[in-house]
Amino acid sequence: MTGKRELARQLSQVAGFENPAAALEQYATPAAIAATLVHTAGLHDDIGTRLVVDLGCGTGMLALASAVAGAAEVVGIDIDPDALAVARDNERAVGPETAVSWVRGEIPRVPFAPTRDVTVLMNPPFGAQSGNEHADRAFLETAASLAVVSYSIHNAGSAAFVESYATDHGGEVTHAFEATFELPRTFDFHDHDSRSIDAEVFRISW
Repeated sequence: MTGKRELARQLSQVAGFENPAAALEQYATPAAIAATLVHTAGLHDDIGTRLVVDLGCGTGMLALASAVAGAAEVVGIDIDPDALAVARDNERAVGPETAVSWVRGEIPRVPFAPTRDVTVLMNPPFGAQSGNEHADRAFLETAASLAVVSYSIHNAGSAAFVESYATDHGGEVTHAFEATFELPRTFDFHDHDSRSIDAEVFRISW
């Protein structure tokens, strides 16, 4: 299995959004967080033999991390065709041994039928934009219907919601860890050149 440090190094080549959309909360997942998440998933045997699905893949960070880490199959799904075009360029730059299938689709509708056990990885919208509250609920709904296990990144303080949702839908949060996003100024309404956002990553067995 690729080490976490080497995985982060390879993922440093992954480009972010060229024209991020605030309504979709398009923030790139930092390479270090993606490397930690996928390395952790590998230690739990949730990568190597699985179909790994990156829901709301954006420019492909989690999908490419899984491909580099040796997933059997990888699919990245996103609604934004421009983000998917960047993801394809990123795949050529990173050059993982496992090819990634990039699929345009809108959560919670998944436009394919898995033929093996699925691990879902996702960094869903935190619901920070007006009218987009609880946007992560649709992603959890999709993971519950699709996966045997999922890893998802949520705003800090989401543990009660995530645990309750998992329990109500036949799942269980088995592990969690904290993460910090260092986000550069992305949109005109941002007041600072960068800011730190506290987040939590949850592993859910469905």
